[in-house]
Amino acid sequence: MSSVCVHGLGYIGLPTAAMLAAHGHDVYGYDADPVVTRELRDGDVGLDEPGLEAFVVRAMESGRLEIVDDVAAAAYHVICVPTPFDEETRQPDLDYVAAAARAVGSVLRAGDTAVLESTVPPGTTARHVRPIVEGESGLVAGRDFGLAHCPETVLPGDVIAELRENDRIVGGIDERSATAAVELYETFAEGEIRTTAGPTTAEFVKLIQNTARDVEVALANEIARIAHDYGIDSREAIEMANAHPRVDILQPGPGVGGHCLPIDPWFLGVGSDALDLVPTARAVNNGMIGFVVELLEELLADLDGKRVAVFGVAYKGNVDDTRMSPGLELVRELQHGQKPSTPATDGGTPETPGVAIHDPHVADPTLRLQDVDDAVTGADAVVITADHDEFTELDPDRLRGLMAEPNVVDTKGILDLDRWRTAGFDVRRV
Repeated sequence: MSSVCVHGLGYIGLPTAAMLAAHGHDVYGYDADPVVTRELRDGDVGLDEPGLEAFVVRAMESGRLEIVDDVAAAAYHVICVPTPFDEETRQPDLDYVAAAARAVGSVLRAGDTAVLESTVPPGTTARHVRPIVEGESGLVAGRDFGLAHCPETVLPGDVIAELRENDRIVGGIDERSATAAVELYETFAEGEIRTTAGPTTAEFVKLIQNTARDVEVALANEIARIAHDYGIDSREAIEMANAHPRVDILQPGPGVGGHCLPIDPWFLGVGSDALDLVPTARAVNNGMIGFVVELLEELLADLDGKRVAVFGVAYKGNVDDTRMSPGLELVRELQHGQKPSTPATDGGTPETPGVAIHDPHVADPTLRLQDVDDAVTGADAVVITADHDEFTELDPDRLRGLMAEPNVVDTKGILDLDRWRTAGFDVRRV
């Protein structure tokens, strides 16, 4: 076993640090935000991820995971920092990656290995991280230390299992770098570990995985909009189409969220002008909130003066992650043009008479979330925008008694349509 310093203790870095500790490594967890490290020492993980808090606490109590205020020297450095994206310029912000590279270089020793896990444009490890680390350390990658890219591929909601079970891709700047990185991941990864010719290929593979998913979702969403024009239930049609052994169409929805699918496809265009399908898929998926509004207008005729309860501002079911959330985008769309009854002085979502928000997994005070009863009382429609388990258990008979008008739009296909219609609801679904 080795010593490992994990840089960045968020959605990926924290469970990675705990996983390494659970498999016998001496792990130093470092985050540039002192609030994060302070809360972790207090046992506050701050992430709504099944089993993660207990997993992290066990790692810390074992003495194998130490949360540190300063970057620690270690045989391995694993970088798991965010890469924000500017939607206007379609350019990534690599400042966090650069800062982490400088931090690694400040303590790097001959024989150590640095691994970048952050999702980045192709070429980042070789052209950006390498010169920074070399400049800070005075060492040469490939000769004095190892340098590799190994992209994370986990899904929020099942992070611990996916860290352990998923296949991994390792691209080193040379064979020794790749071998050193593989030796680290072999200590906990049960899936196959594949090596590529270099880090740029590994970076590219992660991006095209998420791009493929985004494009496939876009096809399903476009099918849903076309089917609506023909008066067809798109989910029934897709189910029938998927009975063919060579067809596997995904399900439509209100768009895609999170930090991967809406962003990663654009990273492909940082060093290439050959993007043609990607912008179209992005436009289709981003346009689904407009389609949801159209369905609401069909039900309510006019949204003016109507109250809509949006159920689900997490970007996917059973998590608290609101990044790039379609539900939040719908809230903003519905609020557009309405005069807030209470201005948002704290940078959050303003209260408006026509929009109520409920999400049992999100605990963000700036969103002014309400419980089920308060959200639906006097509402003219409910829109389901996240497939939380709690929403499948909603009682339509009870909700109808609280609402002004019994209307529901199910963008995730999780409601029992017959049950809701029997309760008197007019139902639309994506």
